[in-house]
Amino acid sequence: MSNRPRYESFAAAFAEMSRICPGRCTTAAAICEQHAGTLTALPGQPPDAVIFPETVEEVQAIVRLASHHRMPLIPFGAGTSLEGQVNAPRGGVSVDLSRMTRIIRVGQDDLDATVEPGVTLDQLNAGLRSTGLFFPVDPGAGTATLGGMASTRASGTTTVRYGAMRENVLALKVVLADGTLISTGSRARKSAAGYDLTRLFVGAEGTLGIIVELTLRLHPRPETVIAGVAAFSSVAAAARASAAAVQAGLAMQRIELLDKAMLEIVNKASNTGLPADGPVLFVEVAGTAASAAEHLESFIAVVEDQDGTWLGHGTTVDERRALWKARHDAFWSIRTAFPGRSFLVTDICVPVSRLAECLDETLQDLKESGLVAPIVGHVGDGNFHTILVYDGADGAERDRINAYLDRLAARALRMEGTCTGEHGIGQGKARYLATEAGASLGVMRQIKTALDPQGLMNPGKYV
Repeated sequence: MSNRPRYESFAAAFAEMSRICPGRCTTAAAICEQHAGTLTALPGQPPDAVIFPETVEEVQAIVRLASHHRMPLIPFGAGTSLEGQVNAPRGGVSVDLSRMTRIIRVGQDDLDATVEPGVTLDQLNAGLRSTGLFFPVDPGAGTATLGGMASTRASGTTTVRYGAMRENVLALKVVLADGTLISTGSRARKSAAGYDLTRLFVGAEGTLGIIVELTLRLHPRPETVIAGVAAFSSVAAAARASAAAVQAGLAMQRIELLDKAMLEIVNKASNTGLPADGPVLFVEVAGTAASAAEHLESFIAVVEDQDGTWLGHGTTVDERRALWKARHDAFWSIRTAFPGRSFLVTDICVPVSRLAECLDETLQDLKESGLVAPIVGHVGDGNFHTILVYDGADGAERDRINAYLDRLAARALRMEGTCTGEHGIGQGKARYLATEAGASLGVMRQIKTALDPQGLMNPGKYV
């Protein structure tokens, strides 16, 4: 149970919630704690209660009840966000949407699908297996819910080819702070009708309303996919190769960087057997058999132009799955390599043309700061992560980390980038948003006030 003072009408509100969702509302401490930010370095702030709606009508009733009792609401998907988006700093109720799991329709001819917010990425793609289509946005956690991915404007390893959630959400249904259900967008591939409200809610982190339905853009599965690895003498050389591949228009489906420190950890955890004397790029090329082979050959030439070494490639599903499992398991590999330590994962994104410079400065900064922080990155987009490893009981070390994070965000902004490419703002990066957004932060506040005048939708986040 939270130790924060509850709003005066908690008992009455909880009784009413229990009638809305009988048997699906709890104040059990263990469940409330699971609905705080468990994958972030920020302190967990559990809600006072958790409720599990199963229908849109139940969500509307919960929101109306919250408005009446001035009860904060925190939308919850799978809890995989990294910047404290699911924390409850003012108490209130976590609205767990994980039981809203219907794939409502699949439009094979139109390459789209409509789903409820609790459907996970893995569930959707499993349901699409017989259609020859797939949903491409891959944040590295197949258990992430699509509602949560839209709410945080997620992206990931395939963004270089398919874009992020921003490009792949066609329409939404959203419950606003007064319980009103609205629809945004349509199944049409383009529209010039009114403000683009879909893009407003994609990335709003639940601060403007609760997403209860999504219509998503699907893509045909490529005929041929080839995965491979290239080694480089420096992260700057790897970044330059990535930029050159993108600028040449090669059919790259993924371009992922692991620096030397990260590669050593992944080698040990996943037995990849890759040379660990420098950084590597994990890449994937997709298309017809002929075009994939042609684009792979062109990419190998790009690697050699940067004095890199092509280490080989695989075309079978098992070969590709093993390679990408090693990449996706990078964070968990670090946890295994440093037992008993604390971890903080952060990200920035810069124009691809500034990536090599930004990586070089960041590595020098980490060296001078004496911090342990392996690097991975979606470098085809100019986005990379530093995974900081530290002693959670050492206040001085945490102070050094905070100073580093401030410099990292400032570096990204100086290079005309952003303080977060995909993790979002939440609580962890709120202090950087004012600098990045400038006067437009005031516009964001006006939108928040207009749509959520009582400030009950995921309070303490974003603005």
